[in-house]
Amino acid sequence: MASVSVIALRQSIKCFPSPLCRPSKTSQNFPFHREREKQRIFKMTILPFAREKKNRRPLRAPLLAHKQCEDAASIDHGFGEASFAGAVFNLSTTIVGAGIMALPATLRVLGLIPGLVMIVLAGILTESSINMILRSGRAGPSLKSTAGSSYSGIVGEAFGGAGRAILQTCIVVNNLGMLVIYMIIIGDVLAGSSSAGIHHSGVIEEWFGRQWWTTRSCLLLLTTFLVFAPLISLKRVVHPIENELKDPTQMKSIVQSSIVLCLSVYVATSFFGFLLFGDGTMDDILANFDGDLGIPYSSLFNDIVRISYAAHLMLVFPIVFFTLRLNLDGLLFPYAVPIAFDGQRFFSMTVALMGLSFLGANFVPSIWDAFQFTGATASIAIGFIFPAAIALRNVHGIATKTDRVLSWFMIVLAVTSSTVAISSDIYATLSNGGEMGR
Repeated sequence: MASVSVIALRQSIKCFPSPLCRPSKTSQNFPFHREREKQRIFKMTILPFAREKKNRRPLRAPLLAHKQCEDAASIDHGFGEASFAGAVFNLSTTIVGAGIMALPATLRVLGLIPGLVMIVLAGILTESSINMILRSGRAGPSLKSTAGSSYSGIVGEAFGGAGRAILQTCIVVNNLGMLVIYMIIIGDVLAGSSSAGIHHSGVIEEWFGRQWWTTRSCLLLLTTFLVFAPLISLKRVVHPIENELKDPTQMKSIVQSSIVLCLSVYVATSFFGFLLFGDGTMDDILANFDGDLGIPYSSLFNDIVRISYAAHLMLVFPIVFFTLRLNLDGLLFPYAVPIAFDGQRFFSMTVALMGLSFLGANFVPSIWDAFQFTGATASIAIGFIFPAAIALRNVHGIATKTDRVLSWFMIVLAVTSSTVAISSDIYATLSNGGEMGR
């Protein structure tokens, strides 16, 4: 929850269009002239500097693109119109991802009370870490500067280019892991899954029986080409939430409301999911919805729950993919023109990342394995370690004593939990390997 919510709030600057970016009246009325206007802006802003390495793209480019003048005809539309409730809904939709399906299994492992306490503690620390990032961004030298407008810019101010590169690497690892988890869950819903010798049927398998085209690999391949490919081909799919607000000063209240809403959903799902299935709760609780729940229309209810959540993941997938592609491009090509203006680079990187996600979804055994890796490494760094380190660095002198104490607590807790998780994963892997060798 922490890493996803932090990534969703990385950018907090508004675009102040210059005369260069202002569309002419002709371009607003005719599509042809609007396209010519976009080409004119591109040539005047990008091409004159393409031959000079130092002017191609600043090293402090944001992780999510600013509201740029790439769509000159609509630059003055669609921003500053979002309400408080709409912003809370958008942020909450982004935060609630695949992790919620593994929370009932967390209660199965930790126990009911300890598991719920850990979920609430994670929510409190997440709100604190986001608040640290927002305060640091607003305390920057200028709200118009790139440095103070994004998560990466804030880290760059505090720790330089090396710190920014490490953050981007963590985001790439985290988002790639999230995409693999999304596809695993979609595969579980459509084609079913097996655990401890027990097969749990998927929706498509229940409807049409076992066919060659209802296998996991085939259904994921069809989903990739028919659903994901059109969505991830879009070069712009998100806008910064704060840019859409009528009153940007509401951002802190929006974050708090969204965290409370998501925390309530997490606690309710974990509690009732564990009570419903008990020790039989699977790593992906959706796999449990393949039998009779003992209620009227149980089969219909099962299908609605599974299909609706799979559809939600399909719609969230391009948003996570967008940030993954943008950050990887920033790491590999820090001085190149923006990837949206380079069709060959855009296509090759999109195909490569989609291929890795597809292979991971077919070869990673379960979402629990993927969560163990990304959660113990990149997610902890993004959600807790970097925000705490920014507060301790205190470049702008705004951190209080409470902030410093809380930051040390988050770092110690994050490092300790990460070390324990990684050590237990290595021990479990070696133990399983030894048993198989015998």
